[in-house]
Amino acid sequence: MMELGTLLERLKLQGLDEQLDTVCEQAAKRDLDYRAFLSEALKAEWQSRSVRGVETRLRQARFPAMHTLEAFDFSFQPSIDRKVIRELASLAFVERGNNAVFLGPPGVGKTHLAIALGIKAAQAGHRVVFLTLDELLAKLRKASAEQKLERVLKQLTYPKVLILDELGYLPMSRDEASLFFRLVARRYEKASLILTSNKGFADWGEVFGDPVMATAILDRLLHHATTVNIKGESYRLKEKRKAGLLAKNRSSQTVKEAAIEEPGEDETLM
Repeated sequence: MMELGTLLERLKLQGLDEQLDTVCEQAAKRDLDYRAFLSEALKAEWQSRSVRGVETRLRQARFPAMHTLEAFDFSFQPSIDRKVIRELASLAFVERGNNAVFLGPPGVGKTHLAIALGIKAAQAGHRVVFLTLDELLAKLRKASAEQKLERVLKQLTYPKVLILDELGYLPMSRDEASLFFRLVARRYEKASLILTSNKGFADWGEVFGDPVMATAILDRLLHHATTVNIKGESYRLKEKRKAGLLAKNRSSQTVKEAAIEEPGEDETLM
């Protein structure tokens, strides 16, 4: 007769194997019948698989940090409408294949909110991928040079949520803008984009190096999208001011210049 442990291993019931003693002990205490015991055993396996699935999706998303909505300091950014964020956190926009765009200067929390929504999506069972725009363009340029662009575009269309961070920090070449357009067009009305940018939409013609291309991208990106425009101070500058590194009465222009000094830092150290 095959041993129980062997059966569990061959059936790939890892979670139940790890929790079997606990399940049996609880079943004995509650005097469960066979059907109820089987239900509890399968429930233990299902919960274990669910946890492992979330861990796998979070790992595959490659978030630069694990920022959550619960950790976001809304009191520091009163310009943000919490109702809008709660609606986004419901993930209804993901189910519909809609987009979310976060605009604002460096350090105001755009990346934090984008990651937090990505974590929510991964926990809900959706595949998520996080890329900076520089990483995305490097991937697309490489694929194009190696005659693998169609395959890579297909791969980037598959995730239910694709987060693209830091659009606008560097201008694109015409070829890069064309590649970006092809990706946006592929995902249009099929899967969600979450995008962060330090540039307002009026400046996207400059970012993409072509107003016509920018209009085409915005047309598809914003057709079904929620835009969150954050108008506030950099969180990093607030922390520096607390530490006495910045004077409280510095002009907004000086503060803006100080923010530009650190373009490589993560936007949301919250």
